[in-house]
Amino acid sequence: MARDGDTVVFCEVKTRQSDAFGTPAEAVDFHKRKRYINIARAFLMRAGEQNIRFDVLEVTDEGIHHILSAFET
Repeated sequence: MARDGDTVVFCEVKTRQSDAFGTPAEAVDFHKRKRYINIARAFLMRAGEQNIRFDVLEVTDEGIHHILSAFET
């Protein structure tokens, strides 16, 4: 978790040895997104935060690709 101004950012960092089975970001499938959304909801109920964003950081041999707002709730 991180902050960007008044926004709480939940970050998933993914890496893969190769793209043979897709990119690292493609590993954040429907079930993982749903799990992250549920975790964020639990956090929001406790902390009272309102602005959230879900980012994905892909780590590859070529470097780091930061996908802002990778998915919505």
